[in-house]
Amino acid sequence: MAEITFTLNGTERTASISEDTSLLELLRERCRVTSPKDACAPSGQCGACVVLVDGEKKTACAFPARKVEGRSVVTLEGISPREREALGTAFAESGAVQCGFCIPGMVMCGKHLLDKNPCPSRAEISRALSGHLCRCTGYVKIIDAIEQAGQALRSEPPPACDRSGQIGTALPRFRGKEMALGEFHYLDDLSVPGLLHGALVLSAHPRAKVVSIDVAAARALPGVVAVVGAAELPGLRHQGLIYRDWPIFVAQGEVTRYTGDVLCAIAAESKELAKQAAALVSVQYDVLTPLASPEASLREGAPLLHPENGHADNILSTSKVQRGDVVAAEARSAYVVEETFRTQFIEHAFMEPESCLAVPVGAIDVDGQPSRVLHVYSQGQGIYDDRRQIASALALPESEVRVTLVSAGGAFGGKEDLSVQAQTALLAQVSGRPVKLTLDRVESIRMHVKRHPLTMRYRVGCDASGRLTFVKVNLVGDKGAYASVGSKVIERACGHATGAYDVEHVDVCGIAVYTNNPPCGAMRGFGANQANFAMESALDMLAERLGMDAWEIRYKNALSNGATFCSGQKLQAVGLRQTLEAVRPHYLAARAQGKAVGLACGIKNVGIGNGMADLGRAALTVQPDGTITIANGYTEMGQGLFTVLIQVASTVTGLPPELFTATVDTKDEVPSGMTTASRATVCAGRAVMDAAAQLKAALATSTLAELSGQRFDGVFSFDKTSPLGAPVQDPITHLSFGYATQLVILNQAGQVERVVAAHDVGRALNPKLLTGQIEGSIHMGLGFALTEELVVEGSQIQNPTLRGIGIIRADPMPAIDVLLVEEHEPEGPFGAKGVGEIGLVPTAPAVANALYQHDKVRRYSLPMRDSAAARALHPQPKRQSKAAPATT
Repeated sequence: MAEITFTLNGTERTASISEDTSLLELLRERCRVTSPKDACAPSGQCGACVVLVDGEKKTACAFPARKVEGRSVVTLEGISPREREALGTAFAESGAVQCGFCIPGMVMCGKHLLDKNPCPSRAEISRALSGHLCRCTGYVKIIDAIEQAGQALRSEPPPACDRSGQIGTALPRFRGKEMALGEFHYLDDLSVPGLLHGALVLSAHPRAKVVSIDVAAARALPGVVAVVGAAELPGLRHQGLIYRDWPIFVAQGEVTRYTGDVLCAIAAESKELAKQAAALVSVQYDVLTPLASPEASLREGAPLLHPENGHADNILSTSKVQRGDVVAAEARSAYVVEETFRTQFIEHAFMEPESCLAVPVGAIDVDGQPSRVLHVYSQGQGIYDDRRQIASALALPESEVRVTLVSAGGAFGGKEDLSVQAQTALLAQVSGRPVKLTLDRVESIRMHVKRHPLTMRYRVGCDASGRLTFVKVNLVGDKGAYASVGSKVIERACGHATGAYDVEHVDVCGIAVYTNNPPCGAMRGFGANQANFAMESALDMLAERLGMDAWEIRYKNALSNGATFCSGQKLQAVGLRQTLEAVRPHYLAARAQGKAVGLACGIKNVGIGNGMADLGRAALTVQPDGTITIANGYTEMGQGLFTVLIQVASTVTGLPPELFTATVDTKDEVPSGMTTASRATVCAGRAVMDAAAQLKAALATSTLAELSGQRFDGVFSFDKTSPLGAPVQDPITHLSFGYATQLVILNQAGQVERVVAAHDVGRALNPKLLTGQIEGSIHMGLGFALTEELVVEGSQIQNPTLRGIGIIRADPMPAIDVLLVEEHEPEGPFGAKGVGEIGLVPTAPAVANALYQHDKVRRYSLPMRDSAAARALHPQPKRQSKAAPATT
């Protein structure tokens, strides 16, 4: 250990460090400065940890701490009050804060730029952000925020900001300013007395018999307090959201199923010690050949990956939709196209890696109080599902487990399944002390689910006028090692197989197949994205055969009120044709300029449905200080849910929005299910409307002070849906739907110049947050189309870093124009529809169709990296390693 002296935010500090201590570790672990975030350490690829060293930007996770000897380090905590006010306010008011995890680094970047250039152009701001990644925003509003901060620091009048909180206004994000300035504590920022740190040992092989696990050396390391594995888990070892097939630990003598399987967990006095102990665990394997593709898993004689589920093969589920007479419809068709389409593994790449804090009974919790039950702090997308599974694994009644949400730094579906919550809780139970376990980026990529790669055989026909006659689809999904919600993803792909079009004759079959690849589960779009790439491409192929305009064929076949969706549901509140009409002037103008353009429509369900109820519960409690707490069961993960619920409550009650706060905690007992399927705003919003109406009625005869301590409960339930393919007349498969049309315009070089996105949102509850969701979705959709892929070979991940997976940065992002259509949805709060996923459903096929118009190459597989559009947005991903390390 060496001792260094440096200045931190104007104060001289001395610290003992090792040769490989990073500046980020020095700041976060030794100095307890938590505004710089750890999203990718030690690779320095995302910018979330940017600080200033002697006035220059440095990525703290990749900067050796020894190099700050005698130098000045400034973090967000140390910038001037005037700068903090200008930057924090600008980022909150501009809508630049969604999950917020990457934003402190962006704010430091903005400060550094404005120090050197007080009046930068948008292009200069974009270039300054080139070292940063954001998964939520698409960067548009981050550039807006730095622009606005510059105006404030130049003493120019700020843009108007309506803080009334009424529906339809752009109330700044709840706690957005705190997030921008690094004052909001994410899970890994939390600390409690007596805290231990956790680490995991993961499988080195995707398929291998675990012959032995020797933890003796790890237990003997001074500072190690607990080592646990399958033998120490008192309850049910296999958990899952739908199927209990995912082990908390793989036991000695069992066979691993992917390289994210957990073999044991360790708690030690420091993070470094826990990691050292994990590296000392010796595992002996009998390595087996992995089933690395659905084809291998379906082969006759293939080993069964889940014999415990009673299946005679490796098929998790089969989904079917059959309506009309496809054979007869094909015989009557004037034109038929047939092709196979393929999509890739996609990594969620939420900026905050998985983390959990567990506080056992009697230990001091985050609020400084002795915990009465096992208290787990989770970033999961469904804390009531977290509680159920943690209690089951630990053999505890659910009443003895409390789960508190710490708003997640992004999720996109990747935090629905348990990640490290059960292992962390077990370590806390065994050690009797609080334990925090946080994954590094490589571990995160290894462990959590991915977007399903699908292989889709499409056969589509139309008559001589361009009216679609039939759609026949066979699709196969790579389920990976465990079920997660994969059966529902394949069900959703099948149910959306005809896209946003009215087709009378449909025959769709899809299967989810277990392999030894990373598990696949929920990711933004949930199967609709993949199917839409195929359907929209086929529609353009038919238009070309017909000699028909791409816009015209879509308008002719577009779903409308009373039309029948692929799943058999008759639709209401359909604004699809209005979205087509909204983009038409832009479409015609671009074509008149000789530019290649691509169109695609999209539809996305709101609510899980297909036989499962969609439920919202909320409670408004009047506090002694006159504030009102909104409790609900859905997760805030960047989509702005808390802000919208405050606006709903404020509008219904007439009370100012600053009186309301929002929380998600199982102590409030408002279980609502998983935050998925674009349903949180609709279901929680309706529940809050119910509760707020009761509060308003009470206020007619009482003051807030007189109502102190009273709780008003609201409920919304939609339980009218039928399973996909059920033999019922006029089935209802989903609560509602969102609709969109997107236009992609290329420049003469074949690069994406502009995306015009028209979306039917029902009612724009908060237009700024809503357009931010769509801009971020398009950013993700462009990556899906052109640059992103998690490369998996032999069931091993080849590019487990943020740089390697192909995320698009700010500088090359094209312009995005969002056009809002409001077709009132009767089931939604104030007529709103869910928009969390629909934003990227049309993007990939719109890009593919534009590329075809540019170079006449029809592309059937994603990503389309052979295109000039892809090369302009991101260099080819590099493979950092042939396999991730065995122990972590």
